[in-house]
Formats: sequence, structure tokens, C-alpha cells
Amino acid sequence: MLNYNSPINDTKKYPEIEISEVEPIIKLNLRGKNRDFITKVGKVLSIIPPTDPNTSSGNDNLSILWLGPDEWMVYANDKNALNDRGILEDKLFNEISKVKLGSVTNVTDHLVMINIRGNKVFELLSTGCPFNFNDFMNSKGATTQTLLNHVDIIIHNKNVNDLNLFVRRSFSNHLWSWINDSASRL
Repeated sequence: MLNYNSPINDTKKYPEIEISEVEPIIKLNLRGKNRDFITKVGKVLSIIPPTDPNTSSGNDNLSILWLGPDEWMVYANDKNALNDRGILEDKLFNEISKVKLGSVTNVTDHLVMINIRGNKVFELLSTGCPFNFNDFMNSKGATTQTLLNHVDIIIHNKNVNDLNLFVRRSFSNHLWSWINDSASRL
């Protein structure tokens, strides 16, 4: 992993919303197509990757987000969940990439994770996002890839009014400023 210097490193609280950057945790992109790939990932992570669109699966330590028919993102639920970040990546690489079942790419330094929680989370997102959150807000574990203020994002609905938002590092300061400006006006 690169020497990570957080672009945001802040928490903001508003009357009905709290926004914070989650400290760097491991994020891995997995790609593969066949049943052997799904089985191997399930054995290594002790979690079966979801095969239904826009869903997730997980346990106490990890979450797996469905990003496409042959693409998933694995991320740690807690910065302390894995003592050695390289162990998980190495194990997946040896069991998947080395034997040509698929690919494993570390995207930890590529994506910044922002947690947004509170009663007005979906009202905030709806001000700058074309996505219809009606069904999404009531579906724990739902995921989507969309735009927020013209920036590509991935959203994971962890729990009621508790979301993790993933944004490319190069756009994180811009999006952070927009989110805070919008939250202050709710």
C-alpha cells in the first residue's frame, strides 16, 4: 500500500446529518466470471459474493459489493478488522490471479470512503443525484453506482440512514465540499 495521506480527514455534524471520512481500510476489486471463481472467493473470505445486481454480502470483518456481472469490491468494515492488510490481498492473489481464475486489484489508495448518516441522508443525496432512492433507502445491503454532483460514486446502504460512499481520491475534496455545503442548507 502506498503512503496514504488523507485528502479530507474530517468529521462534520449538522442537525440531521453526520459526515465523516473513514480512515483508510483495505479495498480490493475482484473480477471473474466462472463458478470456480465465486467458490474460491467464498472459501478465502468466508463470504459468498452476491450474484444479484446491486446487492452486497458480508460478515463482521468484510463487505462485498456487487458492481457488475463479473466485478465486486471487497472492503474491510473496520480499520482494525485486519491486522495485516497484505495477508488478505496475497491470499486472494495466490488463489485467484495466480491460477488465472480472475483478477485481484488493490484499490485502497484509489478510493476514499465517506460515511453519511442521519435522518436526511437521502434528502441530501437527492439534491445532486439522478438516482431514485425510493426502494434503495429501505433495502439494507443495497449498492449502486451513480453520479453525485457530476462525480462517479459507489453507495453502500449499510443500515437505515447509514451509508458508505466511495469516490475516486482525485474528486474527494470537491465532493466533500459539495456534500458539506448541501448538508448545511438542509
